[in-house]
Amino acid sequence: MDFRMSIASEIASALEKAFNDTSLTPESIAQMMEVPPDTAMGDYAFPCFRLAKVLRKAPPMIADALKAAIDAPFLKEVQSVKGYLNFFINRATYAAEILRAVREQGENYGGGNEGEGKTICLDYSSINIAKRFHIGHLSTTMIGNALYRMYSFLGYKCVGINHLGDYGTQFGKMIAAYKLWGKKEEIEQGGVDAMVSLYVKFDQEAQKDESLNDLGRAWFKKIEDGDEEALEIFNWFKSVTLKDAERVYNMLGVKFDSYAGESFYIDKMAPVLDELREKNLLVESDGAQMVDLKDYNMPPCLLLRSDGASLYHTRDLAAAFYRKNTYDFEKCLYVVAYQQDLHFKQLFKVIELMGHDWVKGMEHVSFGMISYEGQALSTRKGHVVYLDDLLTRAVEKARAIMDEKSPDLEDKDAAAKVVGIGSVIFFVLYNNRIKDIDFSWDRALNFDGETGPYVQYTHARSCSVLRKAGECDAQPDYEALSGVDAQNVIRILEQFPATVREAVDRNEPSMVTRYSVGLAQAFNKFYYESRILDDDMAARAAKLELTRAARQTIATALNLIGVEAPERM
Repeated sequence: MDFRMSIASEIASALEKAFNDTSLTPESIAQMMEVPPDTAMGDYAFPCFRLAKVLRKAPPMIADALKAAIDAPFLKEVQSVKGYLNFFINRATYAAEILRAVREQGENYGGGNEGEGKTICLDYSSINIAKRFHIGHLSTTMIGNALYRMYSFLGYKCVGINHLGDYGTQFGKMIAAYKLWGKKEEIEQGGVDAMVSLYVKFDQEAQKDESLNDLGRAWFKKIEDGDEEALEIFNWFKSVTLKDAERVYNMLGVKFDSYAGESFYIDKMAPVLDELREKNLLVESDGAQMVDLKDYNMPPCLLLRSDGASLYHTRDLAAAFYRKNTYDFEKCLYVVAYQQDLHFKQLFKVIELMGHDWVKGMEHVSFGMISYEGQALSTRKGHVVYLDDLLTRAVEKARAIMDEKSPDLEDKDAAAKVVGIGSVIFFVLYNNRIKDIDFSWDRALNFDGETGPYVQYTHARSCSVLRKAGECDAQPDYEALSGVDAQNVIRILEQFPATVREAVDRNEPSMVTRYSVGLAQAFNKFYYESRILDDDMAARAAKLELTRAARQTIATALNLIGVEAPERM
């Protein structure tokens, strides 16, 4: 039973009885409902102040009249207090209904099918070819992965796109460097690091001999022209990079449905540019082609340089049209740092000016920057943290903690991997995505704070309780769950479906991350204050059902953000 909607329906019915007013629907009333900060004030509250103007009565009078008109068996008491209607649920009924929902829906509890028949395109991670995967890619990768999981949980068909950075003169220079000094076996063995070393050597040598840059540009022109040798080497560089990245993605539990990068759209730009010309949106300035956006307080959107070369906007426009034509998306989300706010405002405005209303489904899901132990990251200054190194170190640190805290734990290596990597993902997704993050080992791997290890340990604890309990065939006595601690857990369990939907509406995974902490804290308080393995078998059955529901929902919440839930740790 959805108690919020049940109460909303009762209020709507009472409005009709008491005031002959049906202007408010149960859905609109449910949106006005509040959860009091103290359960002594009720389980739900409905403020009558917004009705005062419509009904031309004082809020306390409205509350009194509605109270007299409400009669529902699931309500233990209704109070009228200073313009509020405070509702007290029959707690045993409340516990039984919420736990039944979790039990029957299992791992699907909180999910739905409202997205059925709708496609969501998600553009995230977007690594660069011939460069190592570093911590700066962590936020886009994990936010995108969490959104992919959350939308899928609500029935949407998701298309995860890794929009590779695989276009530009630097790739011509890479091929030139390889032809001059590279060896195939060195690239195969050294991977991305070997390619980076070659590029660094090219840059150093080009400072002495400017003609090398001309050679690099010539090789890039060959890539553009479809030269067989140039493309063979370039595609090989891509496969080596993706092989290296795939190893990191596997550690993180991340997948993609498409690796169509910038180069994929080179032959798809012409129709978009033609349409812009037909609609008189392209303006020439010093030989360059652009869309004038000064009427919208934005600089011009440059699409072609004076030499005819394309730019990021050109390729992003082609990608947007390709994605709409190929996937017919309901939404297309770009999980990209906030520094690109203007870029996406310009992109969306150009599509709007072209007259395509599907641009309303396009959204820039921006996020803040990440630093490491108080230091800003800079590739140029040499302060860069590679992601595989970070994850390996996280696993090692988690293993050291387990050696100390759980020396007898079986298969500590597997548990350390789950906890170590989970701690990194959880840390990145804990705060509102727009906030800057300073990664800290002490905070990420704290087993007592609002962290991944804390929530994972709570899941493992609930598993341990259920293992010790064994089978319990007694009929549950839900009156045993009428206490404050049990009711707090049940209330949080009830909020899970709404939390998932709000997180999706706002494209904000941190709402699910923080939810998991709240549920873990509530369950731990119940665990410490209640005797779960009660001698009264009916009470024990009810408490074990609550434990199972908490375990299942914690596991589901963690899964939605890409974190595993260990059974032992």
